[in-house]
Amino acid sequence: MSALFRPVTRTTVLHSARTTIAVLVSILLASFVLKLPEFYWAPVSAVVILLSATDPMKLAWQRCAGTALGAILGALIARYLGQSWIVYGFGIFIAGIVSALLHVSTAYRFAAITLTIVMLVPHTRSTQLVAFHRFLEVSLGIAVALLLTVIWRLDPPE
Repeated sequence: MSALFRPVTRTTVLHSARTTIAVLVSILLASFVLKLPEFYWAPVSAVVILLSATDPMKLAWQRCAGTALGAILGALIARYLGQSWIVYGFGIFIAGIVSALLHVSTAYRFAAITLTIVMLVPHTRSTQLVAFHRFLEVSLGIAVALLLTVIWRLDPPE
């Protein structure tokens, strides 16, 4: 066998199957059950949790806390200060400071991502509703990934 290819193991197949189920459940719940407008963030979040080198339980907490912080800050800043590049920059700075103050500095990356989406991506709905939906979409993907992680334990992928 060539050095380019490795044999596919049982663990690899099971990891791929678990990830596939997580993204499909996430997209079905977000799109068809909850009818969230940007439903694709649910499966993206499931992928981020399940395919990271970081422990899923630790990463889920960081992503959830950061998403909540970014959504709240994005909604408040946009509502009271408006939306411009300077206000957006201020929001990113404040997200870093608040993350440190709350002792969730590892969640800063996710807060900045959510704040960016809430404040910079053009939407037809209010910024506050976009922020709320973003939190729901991401949280749903995280919940599905964690549930599958708990009920379907696997060795790390090979």
